[in-house]
Amino acid sequence: MTLAELLVRLGSFGLGLTWRVEFDEIVDPRCVEMERRSADAGMDTLTLLSLTTPFLQLIDAEARGFAEDKLVVVLTEFDSSLWDVRAVDERVLSELRHHYPGATDL
Repeated sequence: MTLAELLVRLGSFGLGLTWRVEFDEIVDPRCVEMERRSADAGMDTLTLLSLTTPFLQLIDAEARGFAEDKLVVVLTEFDSSLWDVRAVDERVLSELRHHYPGATDL
């Protein structure tokens, strides 16, 4: 699963968010652009989605989504195969569990 897939699965909840993304390892030039856009006020969801094509895999990356100045969702990818998703809205997590039945609660 990629960051692009997760962003799409967030649906309307994710559309109004502002994102800041950090990487432990830069594996693609788009990562540099995401970090540059994150350095200031962050980027909107559609901008982040445009930088995360379906084939972009990340290693040790964290995308933090803010509604105004409040942190509401954190998407953390480990070694391009495992995601940790934290959200203030349980409906977001329920929706992800529905689409990914193999997901487990930690």
